[in-house]
Parts: sequence; C-alpha cells; structure tokens
Amino acid sequence: MSLVTQERLAARRVGPPEATISRAYSFADLSSYSAKDRFLIRAAAFISYLVIHLVGRTMRFRVDGVEQLEALSEGGYVPIFNSWHNRSFLAIYWLRHRKIAALTSKSFDGEYISRLIQKFGFGAVRGSSTRGGAGAIVEMARLLRAGFPTALTPDGPRGPLYEVKLGSLLLAKKTGNPIVPIMVTAASYWKLPSWDCYRIPKPFTRATVRLGNPIFVPENAGEDLLEEKRKELKSALEQISD
Repeated sequence: MSLVTQERLAARRVGPPEATISRAYSFADLSSYSAKDRFLIRAAAFISYLVIHLVGRTMRFRVDGVEQLEALSEGGYVPIFNSWHNRSFLAIYWLRHRKIAALTSKSFDGEYISRLIQKFGFGAVRGSSTRGGAGAIVEMARLLRAGFPTALTPDGPRGPLYEVKLGSLLLAKKTGNPIVPIMVTAASYWKLPSWDCYRIPKPFTRATVRLGNPIFVPENAGEDLLEEKRKELKSALEQISD
C-alpha cells in the first residue's frame, strides 16, 4: 500500500480537526494497560517533568537565529521544528508552553513521554516510522493548518543516530510550511548509555539555542528532490549541533 493511500485511509480515521486538537492536548486513556503499567507511566512522566523543570530553571540560555521565527510568523507560516533525539531534554524546556504538537511513538515509552511533554504544554501525536506513521502525518498536518507548530526528532525514536527520516519532509510538502532546524545544546552534560547517547545537561551550566534557516519542500517534490531536501536537513542539523 502506497503512502498516499495510507494517508487517505488515516484521514478518514482521525476525524475532524477539533477531535485532532482534543486528542493531542489531552492525556490518553490508559485503561488498556495493567494497573502496574499505569502507575509506571504516570510516575515516569511526573519524575521526568520534575527533573527537566528543575534543571531547566538553573540554565543560562543564549539564542542565535530567533529572527528566523519572527520572519516566518510575519509571513503567515507555522514552523515544523526538527532536532536530534538526544537533545530533546533542553528543547522540551525551552519550547515549553508554546502549544507545539510533538510526534511520540506508539509504545509504553511513548505514552509516558506524551504525558511528560503535555505537562509542559505540548500536544502529543502518537505514531512513528514503524507504527501509525501515516495517521500521525495526517494529524500533524491538521494541527499545522489550525495554527499549531509541530516538532519531530527525525532520527527518533530508535535511530539510526543522526539519520534523517522522511516524516518531516512529507509534512512540509503536504502543508507548505517550513522545517525549522533547532538545537539546544548544553556546554556541560552527562551521556546516557543509550542508542543515541542521550544528553542530560548539568545544572547551572550554559546552553545555546540555535535555529537554522527554514527549509521548504515544494508540493510537487518527487523522490529525487525529497532526497536532496533530506540531505539539506541533515546538513543543517549538523551545522547547528555543536
């Protein structure tokens, strides 16, 4: 089944835009999980929220490229933020309470992450490159058209590390809105022994927020142009990474 066909079928399932907005900005029903898993999801989300909130309050941020967002807003565009998966800790804190809808995976981990980011004012759209991807693109497109920015980690949720998948490019192509590379990098941090060497910033350190030039994808972009844009996005993310 082609991606276009998958998106058409998904569009019938996700319902009207109001339902999409409500679903993204409300906690999901956990009744399908066991009592133990429901407790673990809620506890993990709460503890992660506290850690990010407390560490974030100690950080000193310097911002480069904020004029990119101002220009896009004046032009009537809604950004599709992209950042590497291992920099999401501070990105969540810096982008908090802006009504951004972020893509999370359809999994146990994805559910607690959804609740975590919702505590920071994000919306959560559940799907990934392997599960529910077409439906997630449709929902995020509807949110963009309703004026809600979106956010994706193009190398998430399981990698490969620093490899860009097509989700953001297809979303930009579908809506006409630009991808905005963003990276929030701490000067001092710990690395977790995970597939992406996830970075936990050390409290009271400096952090730099860098925004790259917006990347537009034409509505008629074919496979060759999508590949060019994929490489352009990867290069842009690498340039602002450190």
